[in-house]
Amino acid sequence: MPTFFTTIYHWFAGLFFSKHAEISVVGLQASGKTSFVNVLGSGQWSEDVVPTVAFNLRRVRKGNVTLRIWDVAGQPKFRSMWERYCNGVDAIVFVVDSSDKEKFDTARFELHGLISHPHLGGVPLLVLGNKSDVDGHATVEELIAALHLTKIKNRPVSCYSCSMRNSHNLDIIIQWLSERGH
Repeated sequence: MPTFFTTIYHWFAGLFFSKHAEISVVGLQASGKTSFVNVLGSGQWSEDVVPTVAFNLRRVRKGNVTLRIWDVAGQPKFRSMWERYCNGVDAIVFVVDSSDKEKFDTARFELHGLISHPHLGGVPLLVLGNKSDVDGHATVEELIAALHLTKIKNRPVSCYSCSMRNSHNLDIIIQWLSERGH
């Protein structure tokens, strides 16, 4: 019977202790942003993901946490929109293809350009090094160095390695996001 009581407890906790968080997911094209949102929402990974045009908005509930997620396109012509979709959010998630080291300079440039906007100061930043299941991917330490994350001083910054294909570190990421909600 402990399962029954646990279920009831979680149901009540969800009613009275629920959290809401609004996040924006940004990053260069083909880094895995939409895959991240899809895995959060359904637990399913698919190789057949259509590139995002402009943005997608999705509401995801995980336990007692409801996430409102802005999945913003990463093609160069849409990057100027990132700021608009990051304004007023509880956290910014910056997804990087950790296996494509040739794009790290561009990713660093775009990330630091985004967070330099004064009204985004203080917004927590989560950097996800996606595709950690690919041979030759960058480690968390390499991502921190390549993206100059230690130079970011006006907000909490976290960096995790992950893989949407096998949901590596997904529970830790959900916990991080839920701690930013209200």
